[in-house]
Amino acid sequence: MSDPMFRGSIPALITPFKDGRVDEAAFQKFVAWQIDQGSHAVVPCGTTGESPTLSHEEDMRVTAMCVEVANGRVPVIAGTGSNSTDEAILLTQHAKDAGADAVLVVTPYYNKPTQEGLYQHFKAIHDAVEIPIIIYNIPGRSVVDMTVQTMARLAELPNITGVKDATADLTRPAKTRREVGVDFCQLSGEDATVVPFLAQGGHGCISVTANAAPKLSCELHEAWQAGDMVTVSTINDRLMPLHEALFCESSPGGVKYAVSLLGHCQNELRLPMVCVSPSTQVRVRDAMVYAGLIN
Repeated sequence: MSDPMFRGSIPALITPFKDGRVDEAAFQKFVAWQIDQGSHAVVPCGTTGESPTLSHEEDMRVTAMCVEVANGRVPVIAGTGSNSTDEAILLTQHAKDAGADAVLVVTPYYNKPTQEGLYQHFKAIHDAVEIPIIIYNIPGRSVVDMTVQTMARLAELPNITGVKDATADLTRPAKTRREVGVDFCQLSGEDATVVPFLAQGGHGCISVTANAAPKLSCELHEAWQAGDMVTVSTINDRLMPLHEALFCESSPGGVKYAVSLLGHCQNELRLPMVCVSPSTQVRVRDAMVYAGLIN
């Protein structure tokens, strides 16, 4: 038995844009700030990074910049998923070549594969590129839901090392732990339910909220690991309105606005994503004041 590969607060990084282009300077500064704030790992090119609207060249550049800035201080888990297996292999190979520590691979969206199709997709990526793979199971966006049984079957492959679970099913981590084992890394993909997820056997969170509240997010996980439930409860209460506000419209609209309030990016997204409405902006700002992130 070994410890899970990743623990704690792991921001799914935004990708700053300026005048329609990736703002490379802002991204590099943002990654450095996240590390300085204590983030336990970072994830470029995930859903929060608007990866569906990045070209291959932009996607690869963002991953390479993240690895360069991290410089071994924290692990980099690059988002390399696609509904095309060949494309996922291409992006995964690049992530390895760029120096990423692991990859986050979403279940294929739109195609709607069977459980056997899911298995063969992840096995093909696993067999093509030797790098740790975190399965990203998010039925709300990809339509398909990988079963615990399929995940257990994949976990028999040596480099399938964990899951980002965005099912919002709080029985899932306990069931996965029973079927797959305690060293299989279980990371929540739902900020608002992270505490019960940890209580059911989870190890951390690949977080949207941590973009705007990295220090508090880290302190919550470190308090959990130390058994300090008073601090966990206090921080969870402070962050809950922000969790809710960031998802009252499609993410990453809310968190892009939140991070812009901190001065780390422009409030700019790529179509078909648009900036959140004025009423949501008020809600996000109020939640950040409540959390003590801005005045």
